[in-house]
Amino acid sequence: MTTQKLWEKNFEVNKEIERFTVGRDRELDLYLAKYDIMGSMAHITMLESIGLLTKSELNILLQELKSIYSIAEQGLFTIEDGVEDVHSQVELMLTRKLGDIGKKIHSGRSRNDQVLLDLKLFTRDQIKDIAQLCEAFFHTLQEQSERYKNVLMPGYTHLQIAMPSSFGLWFGAYAESLVDDMILLQAAFRICNRNPLGSAAGYGSSFPLNRTMTTKLLGFDTLNYNVVYAQMGRGKTERNVAFALASIAGTLSKLAFDACMFNSQNFGFVKLPNECTTGSSIMPHKKNPDVFELIRAKCNKLQSLPGQIMMIANNLPSGYFRDLQIIKEVFLPAFDELKDCLRMANYIIERIEVNKHILDDEKYTPIFSVEKVNQLAASGVPFRDAYKQVGLEIEAGKFSTNKKVCHTHEGSIGNLCTEEIALQMQNIIQQFNFTLIEEAENKLLNRS
Repeated sequence: MTTQKLWEKNFEVNKEIERFTVGRDRELDLYLAKYDIMGSMAHITMLESIGLLTKSELNILLQELKSIYSIAEQGLFTIEDGVEDVHSQVELMLTRKLGDIGKKIHSGRSRNDQVLLDLKLFTRDQIKDIAQLCEAFFHTLQEQSERYKNVLMPGYTHLQIAMPSSFGLWFGAYAESLVDDMILLQAAFRICNRNPLGSAAGYGSSFPLNRTMTTKLLGFDTLNYNVVYAQMGRGKTERNVAFALASIAGTLSKLAFDACMFNSQNFGFVKLPNECTTGSSIMPHKKNPDVFELIRAKCNKLQSLPGQIMMIANNLPSGYFRDLQIIKEVFLPAFDELKDCLRMANYIIERIEVNKHILDDEKYTPIFSVEKVNQLAASGVPFRDAYKQVGLEIEAGKFSTNKKVCHTHEGSIGNLCTEEIALQMQNIIQQFNFTLIEEAENKLLNRS
């Protein structure tokens, strides 16, 4: 059986100890494979520039790493039995093909800064996917907001009918919520998009590494300069990104609850597409909102992610500790789960049917009480007297109204400020500047 450990010496570790310490790394490192290879390509390009590799060695290594990258990109990369992690597997594949040249790629590097780099490259790539899905969902919500901006619905406080709202407001509220979520995501991205490579085990290297060069090669904004802090950033970066993911999940979870409630027969505000519902094994009439129920549950779980990461990394002093390995178990799969929820929510919201006659039901008439009070106040009746007058009408069952609203201020039923909110989202997306990263990665992979 193949065995490969970058730290291996002349003694054998107890098999149960090995099983326990490796944990799920071999499984989870598959998320990181292509990023590990890309990081190695940048690192050896830098090593050649400082004389630790010859030009011919660099070319041979780069060619082989590109081949391995292609395997990883196709989802065919595997970590063999007996091989500890992705770093060991890549180095093993190189040495099998190239001999001793393959053993040179680790100079000036530790697995500590290698996994830090992999995590940052992976995370910023996943953030790009999340941002693009949020942007697409944002536009769907805004389109529905404009489409149904004149359809009134009851607004609620304490789950009691309160004041007139509209589907323009309802859809638009979740669109603007995503804008705030994206501000958090951008802040997390800025923290993530800093280069830790060259910090080695957290104390630098005696080799004259050119960290600015690898920063440019990989398209990072800048470095984690202090090598001790670069290592301290592990766990912190994941936690900050997790807060941003949790914020998006919170928006989706609330939307999912609304959709489930509004779809129920007791409300009847919206109707979900038939193909997006499930049935009952005993009740033939059922069309269950399972997709939104699962989105709600998954997103509630995602909102616990920052707490899980904090509890794993809490109270660790400076330096590396194996505790950090466990963060990967909760962090790496979280992106796919959130992306799946965003896609599902977008699909259904695009196709949702809105009830345009909700307020025909007289039970909703009291929501116009404030409109009546304001009309009286505008005509000169003191507000408190107008409030009492309308309240007495309601108590006596004599309240009536024309069920019209005239709201003109910014963000109200009659002035949704859709364009202003869209401009906010556009500015945030542009500030990520994903294009610079794509250009750097394509150049490194000779794809440009």
